[in-house]
Amino acid sequence: MGRPRPSSRVQADRRRLVIEHVQPVIDGGRFPIKRTVGETVVVTSDVFADGHDQLAGVLKYRHVPARGRRVGWTEVPLVFLDNDAWTASFEVTEPGEYEYTIEAWIDRFGSWLKELVLKADAGQDVSSELLEGAALIDAAARPTDPATLLEFADILRRDRPQAARVAAARDPALRALMDGRPDRSASTTCEAPLRVVVDPVRARYGAWYEMFPRSCTTDPARGATLRDAEAYLPRIADMGFDVLYLPPVHPIGRTHRKGRNNTPAAAPGDPGSPWAIGAEHGGHTAIDPGLGTVEDFDRFVSVANRLGLEVALDIAIQASPDHPWVREHPEWFRHRPDGSIKYAENPPKKYQDIYPLDFETSETSALWTAWRDVFLFWIAHGVKIFRVDNPHTKPFRFWEWLIADVRRAHPDTVFLSEAFTRPKVMKHLAKAGFSQSYTYFTWRNTAQELREYLVELTATEVREYLRPNFFANTPDILHEYLQTGGRPAFEVRLILAATLSASYGIYSGFELCENVPVRAGSEEYLHSEKYEIRPRDWSRAGRLDELIARVNTIRREQRALQANHTLAFHAADNPAFLWFSKADGASRVFVVVTTDPHRLQDGRVQMPVGQLGIAPGQPYMMEDLLDGARYTWQGEWNYVKLDPAERVAHILVVRDF
Repeated sequence: MGRPRPSSRVQADRRRLVIEHVQPVIDGGRFPIKRTVGETVVVTSDVFADGHDQLAGVLKYRHVPARGRRVGWTEVPLVFLDNDAWTASFEVTEPGEYEYTIEAWIDRFGSWLKELVLKADAGQDVSSELLEGAALIDAAARPTDPATLLEFADILRRDRPQAARVAAARDPALRALMDGRPDRSASTTCEAPLRVVVDPVRARYGAWYEMFPRSCTTDPARGATLRDAEAYLPRIADMGFDVLYLPPVHPIGRTHRKGRNNTPAAAPGDPGSPWAIGAEHGGHTAIDPGLGTVEDFDRFVSVANRLGLEVALDIAIQASPDHPWVREHPEWFRHRPDGSIKYAENPPKKYQDIYPLDFETSETSALWTAWRDVFLFWIAHGVKIFRVDNPHTKPFRFWEWLIADVRRAHPDTVFLSEAFTRPKVMKHLAKAGFSQSYTYFTWRNTAQELREYLVELTATEVREYLRPNFFANTPDILHEYLQTGGRPAFEVRLILAATLSASYGIYSGFELCENVPVRAGSEEYLHSEKYEIRPRDWSRAGRLDELIARVNTIRREQRALQANHTLAFHAADNPAFLWFSKADGASRVFVVVTTDPHRLQDGRVQMPVGQLGIAPGQPYMMEDLLDGARYTWQGEWNYVKLDPAERVAHILVVRDF
C-alpha cells in the first residue's frame, strides 16, 4: 500500500495554540466539579504554541441560570506559572451551575515588544521593527478609542532618535492599552466548557445530630409525637449542632413487621422499623399517625429553624407490603414466578417487611417522576437536606437525573449519600450529583489508617467531587472501637470526626457513650432504636454534652475547620498520635489526638515553624481551645502527653506571649 495522499482541499486554520491538561476536571468533563457558595475555583492548564511567540489568554466563566438564556462570559487574565503552565481563578457567589473554559491566543504586540527590546538593548537598528509596531497599533485602534493610542503609533513612525521611539514603545501605558485590545481572531478555546456545581455552604460544613422523634418520651410503651419532640430541640441546639437529621417519619407497615432486636416477628405494641414505609395511612408523603400530622411536621421544622437547626429527612426508596403503591402500581415492583412480590434480602439476612423497587420496569418514566415528586413534596414543607438510604442499590442514571432536576428549581438542596459499599461505587454516586457522602471513617481507627484515608479524600482528584461526612456512629453501626474503649473512645472519635472533616455527625445516644452490642462480634446495638422506642435519661452523669458543645463552638469560631482542602499531616514520633493542622489564610489550627483510648501515650510532635515565620530557637505559646490551657513550646519538636483518663486531644493555636 502506498502512503496516503493529502487531500487536495486544505481547510486553512490559523490557530496555533494547544490547550491541554485543564484542571480541575472530572472524567474529561463528563461530571462537574463541586464548590460551595463563596469558594474559589482555581484553574490551571498547559498552554503552548509553535515557535517563540508570547502568549496570552483568559479564564472565562459564567453562572448558568436554571431557566432562560445564558449570560455572557466574565474573563480573568491567565497568569504564567512555569513550564507552559498557566492559571487563573474565580469565585462562585450563588448556588446552581457555572461553566468555565480557557481561551488563548498569540500575543502579537507582546511578541513584537520583546523582540524590539532585545534588539535595541543589543544596539541594533530597529527602524523596521518600530514601523511594524506602529502597524500593530493602527490595527488595534478603534474609532471610539482615545487619541492616545494613535499618538503612540505616530511617535513610533516619526523621524526622531530611535532611543526616544523605543522608550515610547516600552511605555507601560502603551502596553496596558494594547493588552486591552488583543488580536483574538485566531484564538484557541477548549472544545467544550467545563462545569462546576455550586452548593450551599451546608453541603461543605455542618454538625449533624440524628434523632428518632418517637423516642423523645419517658414511657417505652408510648412513642412521642413530633410536638413532644419539640421539647428536646433546645438541648440539641445548645450542643451546637447545625443539622437535625430524622429517620423516615412515614406510616410504618404491619405486614411482616420486625420485632425488638430485629426479630422476625413483632410482639403486640412493637412499633416496627421506620424504614418499612407505607400503610393504610399513606406512603412517602404522609406522616406516621403516632408522630402526628403534616401540620405538626411543619411546626416541628419551624421550631427547629428558630433554634438554628436545619432539618434533614431520610428518604428510603423502598416500600412495606402495605404501601399504597403496592396496590396502585404493582408494576413498579419485582415479582417472583408465583406472582408474589420479591422482598429485600442481603443473604443470609431477609427483610420481609421491605419491598425494593424494580428500576427495570417498563414504567420507568412514571417511577422516576414519582420519586422526584417525593423530594419536591418535602422541600415544600421546609426540608432542603436529604439523607438518602442505600442509593447504591438504585441506578446511577436515576440519581443523576433526579438530583439535577430537583436542583434546577431548588439549587440550595443538599443530598447526602448513605452508601457503605465499594469505593468506586461511592465515588460514582458523588460524581452523579450527591452533595455529601458517607465514608469509611468508622472503620479507620489507627493513626496510619486515618492519614492514608484522609490523603485520598483531601489531596487527590477525589476532593473535587466527593465531600465526606464523618459520622462517628449510626443506628446501624456500633464499631468495636466504641464497644471496648469506654468514654475515652467516644471522645477520640468525636474530636477526630469534628476536626478532620468539615461535616460530621453523631447518632443520639453517642453523648451517653452507649456501647452495648446485640451480641459479641456484632456492630448492631442491643435494643436497637430501629425496632423499639428507646427513652433515655439525659440527666445521667458522665455524658459528653459539654465536650460536644465546646468542639462545635471551636468549629464555628475557627474557619480553618470549616473546610478540608488545607488539611496537612505533620510528623510525630509516637505512632498512636495523629498530628495535623488546617489553615484559613494566616490562621492555623493544630490538632493532636491519641488513637489509643486505653493507655497513656507520650512523645514529640514536629511543628512547621518555618512555615509559621517562627525563628529557630524562638519560644512561642500554644493555647488549647478545649480548655484555655497554655503551653510554651520552642523549636520544631515538642513534647506531648495524652492520658485517656484525663484528656485524649489538644486543639491548639499559636498565641503571642
